[in-house]
Parts: sequence; structure tokens; C-alpha cells
Amino acid sequence: MDAPRIDAAQVIADLRELARLTGDERGAQRLCFGETWREARAFLRSRLADIGIEGSDVEVDAAGNLIARLPGADRGAPALAVGSHIDSVPDGGWLDGALGVMAALGVLRAWSQAGSPPPRDIVLIDFADEEGARFGRSLFGSSAMAGHLDPAEVAGARDAAGTTIEEALAENDLSLEGAARAHEDGLLDTLGAYLELHIEQGPALEAEGISCSAVSGCAGVERHRLTFRGQASHAGTTPMDLRRDAGLAAAETALAVERVARAHHGVGTTGTLDLEPGVITALAGRAELGVDLRHAEAEPLADMISEALTAAATIADERRCVFGGEPVWRIAPTRFDDQLVARAAAVVATAGGRAEPMVSGALHDAAEVASRVPVAMIFVASRDGISHAAEEDSSEADLTAGVEAFGALAAEVLGRAPG
Repeated sequence: MDAPRIDAAQVIADLRELARLTGDERGAQRLCFGETWREARAFLRSRLADIGIEGSDVEVDAAGNLIARLPGADRGAPALAVGSHIDSVPDGGWLDGALGVMAALGVLRAWSQAGSPPPRDIVLIDFADEEGARFGRSLFGSSAMAGHLDPAEVAGARDAAGTTIEEALAENDLSLEGAARAHEDGLLDTLGAYLELHIEQGPALEAEGISCSAVSGCAGVERHRLTFRGQASHAGTTPMDLRRDAGLAAAETALAVERVARAHHGVGTTGTLDLEPGVITALAGRAELGVDLRHAEAEPLADMISEALTAAATIADERRCVFGGEPVWRIAPTRFDDQLVARAAAVVATAGGRAEPMVSGALHDAAEVASRVPVAMIFVASRDGISHAAEEDSSEADLTAGVEAFGALAAEVLGRAPG
């Protein structure tokens, strides 16, 4: 029997309905562990129930990951996992993460309607809190599943509203200690491969006029919180040469981070800056700067963070401030499975996509899963390279090409050519 073809039009329709239910004029509002995120999960469950996947075939693990299973003919064979994340950043886009979840649903839908089961189990995974938008810990659910979540790293973390991560988890009948043990259920040990579809979130594919591409891996990340302590004082009466302005030390460091990133052909971002006392009539006595550095190779990434921290300490000293820093989170550059990536590239090329795989500058759950399971990803071109914003979009033609390539890859990995 040939494998059933994925219905790309239905996948896109599901995405548009999800956007209608969980977004507004500012964009997607599926902040993880919140009410709208739970509504998104309810929508996913309803779509799964429509194709007969419900009850014990749908569960939520100790880290909040939703796992849905379509049983296959050979229940003892390693399962194929497909998925991504349904959570979004505040005012986010309609496709980020959700595309992969709805495409995974499309794979399950196609097989559930095929008249005979897939060769082996297919497992849909909607990972919890991939974005890390509330508490700063990206890939929360996938790292917990992979056994890499250290509760001490996020204990007591608060979101913008002051809610702690422990409180947010408790609202969903979860706990930080339980999440750290999510890997003990052994799900990843039962998988033969994991596939993920995602938008590129950058401009490369659109610039090349190409709809989709295989992905060879993810860049590594160093995320740090830097603090500068000077002396708060009056804006009008403190002479310029006597100032110990922590805000200027942070601002100068931000420019240094940009220089370091450019010098190493990586990327560097200073996305947060908090000043105290935070009034226009006073010098900042304290400044906190959030730094995110990324590179596809480990050695340049290590050089980047070393040089950035050295520059920050030097700048603080020159401005008579006290410097301190602490890592928020890090992940090494991740290479996906060479053979699986080659199969993804061949499928994508057949669909008219990019012949050579590309490296992802953004993080994905696939990066955590890849430490335990063979992984491949497919990217869909992003319009104007915009993501994490309401303007995020991809053309219907590119979405269709990417979804169909993803369905074909899943069929091939299962051992059946699409009919």
C-alpha cells in the first residue's frame, strides 16, 4: 500500500482557525501555561478527536508536553515522532511553532483515514514552552523530555506580571520537580526518528526565491544577564566627569556585543535593558542588560562570549562601575542526523526546494531531541524574514510546498512512498 498524501489545504485551514481563536490584532497570544495556550491545546485535542485519537492515546507528561499516538501495525517497532510547539511569544506570529504542530496533525490525519494503520506508531508531540517567553528558559518541555532540565536554573523565575514559574506550572497541575523527571517515562527511547516542520524565521529562502529547505542543525546559544552598579544621582547637579552612570556602561556594552558578533560572523542581541531608579531626572545607579549570542560553531561562540564579558568588565571599570554577570541559559551548536538530513534534502529538492540544507539561527525543540534521537527539519520560506511579530507570514504556495514535502518525508521514513 502506498502512503496517504497529507492534505496541505486542511493543515493551512487548521492554522488559520487556530490564529482566529488564539490571536488578536496584535498577533498570537499563546503564551505558555496561560489561558489562551490552554485554549490552543483544547483546539488541538478537538482536532485529534475528530480523527479518532483521544482518551488514553492523548496524554500530557510531567513537563506539560502533549503526546498523541496513532498506533501502527508493528507496535514493537521504533515510532516516528512529528511535532513542534503551539505556544507563542506575546504578540507573535500565526505560524511559528504552530505550523509544525498542525502539519504533524496532518500526518496523523492522513494515516487515520488511509484504511489501514501506518507501518509503526506515529507520535505527535506538542512541546511545552519552546519559546521561553515568560521565564527565559527556552525549550523547557523538550529539554525536560531529553533529561536536560535543571530546576535550579529556573527556580523562582518570574514573568512580566510577577508570576513565578512554580505558580504557572501549578495552574496546569504541573511542578518544576516533576518536569525535571519527565525523561523518566522513556518516550525518547522508543522513537526511531523525529521530524519537525517550521518557518525559517529569516530572509534567506525568500531572497533565493525558494519555498523550502532541509535543515542541517541549529546554532549554539549563550544567553547571559549582565549587571552594572554605579551611583544614582541628580541629572542636573552631577558634573559629567564625576558620574558613575550604570546606564551608559550597559549601553556601551551593547555596542561592544554588536562588534563582537560581527567580528565572528555570528549574531548578538541585547534585547533587554532595565535601569534603576528608571526616572528621566536621575542617573542610573544600576543597569541590567540581557545578552544573547549565537553561532553555528562551538569555538567561535566560546570566543564571542569571552570577548563580550571582557569588554563589559573593561567598560564598567572605565566608567567606575562594578560589573557582574551570570549565565541565563546555553546550548551547544547542534548537528542533526546526517542520513536523515540527506533524505529530507532529497525530498525537498524533488518538491522544488533548496538543494543544500541550511543551518538554523533560531532554536527549535529538535535541538534537544537530537541529543537522543535522529532528527531532521524542514523550513518554509518566511515573507520578509519576519517572525515573532504579528506581520509574520508565508505565502500559501510556500506553505503548501513545505507541508507536502514534510508529509512525503514522514512517509519515506515510515518506509512507504506517498501514493
